[in-house]
Amino acid sequence: MNAALSSINENGDAEALFEYARKQAELFESVVCDYPQAIRNIKAEYGFHFDQPGYKKVAETDRFFLYQVLPSDKKVAVRNNGKPVLLIPPYVLGENILCFLPGEQKSYAHAYANQGVPTYIRVVKDIATTPAVQDMTGEDDVRDTRTFCEKIKADHGRALTLNGYCQGGFFATLAMLSGELDGLVDSLITCVSPLDGTRSVALAEFMQNIPDKYTELGYAIKNLPNGKPVVNGKIMSWVYKLKSIETEAPLVNFYRDLAMFEKFMESGKQVGKTALAINYWLLYEQVDMPVAITKISFDSYAIPVDKDGTLPIRLFGRQLNFKRLAEKNIEMLICVAAADDLVDRAAAVAACDYIDAEVTVFPKGHAAIATSWSHPESQCALHTTFGDNYRGPVRFHLDLEARQDQAARMTLTAGAAAGKPAASPKKVSAKSAATVKKPVRKPAAKPKAATKAKAAVKPKAAVKSNVVEKPKTVAKVETTGVPGSNVPASNRKTSATRVAAKTSTRKPAAARAVAAKSVAERTAAGKVAKPVVDKGIKTVKSTTEK
Repeated sequence: MNAALSSINENGDAEALFEYARKQAELFESVVCDYPQAIRNIKAEYGFHFDQPGYKKVAETDRFFLYQVLPSDKKVAVRNNGKPVLLIPPYVLGENILCFLPGEQKSYAHAYANQGVPTYIRVVKDIATTPAVQDMTGEDDVRDTRTFCEKIKADHGRALTLNGYCQGGFFATLAMLSGELDGLVDSLITCVSPLDGTRSVALAEFMQNIPDKYTELGYAIKNLPNGKPVVNGKIMSWVYKLKSIETEAPLVNFYRDLAMFEKFMESGKQVGKTALAINYWLLYEQVDMPVAITKISFDSYAIPVDKDGTLPIRLFGRQLNFKRLAEKNIEMLICVAAADDLVDRAAAVAACDYIDAEVTVFPKGHAAIATSWSHPESQCALHTTFGDNYRGPVRFHLDLEARQDQAARMTLTAGAAAGKPAASPKKVSAKSAATVKKPVRKPAAKPKAATKAKAAVKPKAAVKSNVVEKPKTVAKVETTGVPGSNVPASNRKTSATRVAAKTSTRKPAAARAVAAKSVAERTAAGKVAKPVVDKGIKTVKSTTEK
């Protein structure tokens, strides 16, 4: 503007001003008209499109659909015997944040699927047309999650990883603490999830500075045409938008958009799809919420977790405590964003005060894990290890799967060595989850199988001797433990070792004759032990006469 006015003053030529005004008019038109239209046009590429190939509806309840997300990489096949993952998206921001721009390889869900992981996502039905969703409680949320977990485990024969994003991570944690998913889920991943909302200092300070009536849940409730009350999704989503006003004013943002488009116009480039998709998410992804579900989230921001780890929410009449995750040997990964202005790190890692959990810190803000870092070639790709030895959520899942598979193979090998029939792959996979931390020891081998295993063993040189072995030699063989036995090493007496003991003391005919004469002579002197039979197995007990 100053340059245009300077040109007019010096040259008396208004053409420069007119040219400047024309460019500004084009710029304003781009920001006010073209940009919003471009945001609306990105809808075809943004988010899940379950009516298109690449997705499979697996199950549904009155409140949710369960879809399997198939690999978008055609070179990748789903490992049907692999460890499955169930994604729980946030209620308020919807599921599409987890499938941001799949065509641009920016999709949290496909970051799993393109590694061959059986990937599933729980999607809530339309609250406006589904009374069961309108009336949904926290218990309903958990029951439906359990139903889906049972289906997934039945299909793949092994326990799941439950992975929740933002608010979805909080509800996934509640489900785990309720005990309803015991035996179905053995690992939990939360991403930018407020596990104790009272520790989110930035949001708490923001809420304290607005009028009280706007912080009451009743302010956000509206009635649907059928008279059912729900929480207005637009108001809930405003929390995220209004929170950003602390650092960015609307007028400043508008000027920023003008400057951005001015650069694009000068270079002939178009606005990136990522910027368009983020704006589409913020503008159009507002979902109304059930009152009871919103009340649970509201309480988590109003009432802190107790000093013993007990949460301020009850489900099925039970107390929920973080320590239950440790009691059930649930492996947990907590992902946080370094520049998150919605969920502070302290709120996200609250469980670490009560249990051991792995923490991964991603750069950037609240949505970056699902957007920027979901690209497989990004600096902090989800299937890699990056930074200070941080594991992305997909890497964490794959490592756990590999460890469980290795444990299953070791169990299978040990069983085969002991003569046990090999289990089918699916059954082995189903058992593998229980063997990750504390491998289950197998029962002792049967005598018949053990005899076959020892058939190829040649008699030791000691057999050819004419000297009878002393009783202590037999006792030494008999107390040798067998790897994999469920009996303590000091007490292990398996069929294999007993048969080996009998085989090792068997003498040729000539040796037995000499031995018999020797025994007869010594028996007369009362100095030899008499064999005693114990349940058909030859052992030696001292019966020396005084």
